[in-house]
Amino acid sequence: METVEKVKWMQLPRDVLIGHDVLREIGTICKHLVVGKRAVIVTGIHTRKIAGEAVREILADAGYEVNLIEVVGISGENVESVKKLAAEDKAEFMLGVGGGRIIDTGKIAAFGRRIPFISVPTIASHDGIASPRASIKDEDQGSPVSIQTHAPLAVVADTKIISSAPYRFTAAGCGDIIANYTAVKDWQLAHRLRNAEFSGYAAALSEMTANMIMENAMEIRKRDEQSAWTVVKALVSSGVAISIAGSSAPASGSEHKFSHALDMLVERPALHGEQCGVGTIMMTHLYGENWQSIRDVLKEIGAPTTAKELGIKDEQVIEALTYAHKINLQRYTILGDSGLTYEAAERLATVTNVIE
Repeated sequence: METVEKVKWMQLPRDVLIGHDVLREIGTICKHLVVGKRAVIVTGIHTRKIAGEAVREILADAGYEVNLIEVVGISGENVESVKKLAAEDKAEFMLGVGGGRIIDTGKIAAFGRRIPFISVPTIASHDGIASPRASIKDEDQGSPVSIQTHAPLAVVADTKIISSAPYRFTAAGCGDIIANYTAVKDWQLAHRLRNAEFSGYAAALSEMTANMIMENAMEIRKRDEQSAWTVVKALVSSGVAISIAGSSAPASGSEHKFSHALDMLVERPALHGEQCGVGTIMMTHLYGENWQSIRDVLKEIGAPTTAKELGIKDEQVIEALTYAHKINLQRYTILGDSGLTYEAAERLATVTNVIE
């Protein structure tokens, strides 16, 4: 009998709690996970008031020793500041309370300190709330890079808080999830042409997650707590697909490269998920698929579908399309190794009505 030597290691969140007022259960979750008694909370200036202080008070009342640090954005310097505080406090676990950048900062710092991380999102804009990946700008190249961390040990998503956030963030989260369509197609292409490792299970889960958004667009547009619950559930599922795959491939392809290119080229870029949604429209056209359906769902949800709605110049969209293939060279996509010519990029953005 032939010996199978293949080894697969998947890290998944142990506890996922989504719902109304679940923030108050954070102490119970920590006790259930047996994470120790000393914690550091990573949060932002605004999210500190929204939920950061509440988490600290809840944990303090439950007998935990808690310190809190505010960070502005994500950078190597901020990650090091969080790690330093965790070391000084001899923290046994860490919590990220905020949006994608806050949570990514906490994930990277906790991974560096080799302590558990608990994700407490205050907006539903990014699948990083449950994934083992984090995005940070490469200080040498200036482009964002996705790095390996541990998956959060738990996710505590209070839909009361998330539904109270500006709806734009939730719509952006939908764009990030819908991007799974072209990400999976790119992954399949890389598997066929470059023999990239591929997981049918992770791909199927990723596509199912995108379908969840497509099929519930009208419900999500209601902008109520139920719509927040639907989007958070999809974001968590997408993060789990990344964990199963062992890479961000099922949720990040050519459309993400386009978004990262915009981040580099535009002084004030739009939200990550907004840009990914517009990128998905164009990349779906490159695959010869029904790009109109992607556009129509994004419109129904209330997410941008044009450069004007992104607040970006037409020329910047074309430039990003011609540059996108240079980002994350290890990730093969439909953009190939040489990318799009200026003429092809202009035609693509025009025919999909992204530019006028």
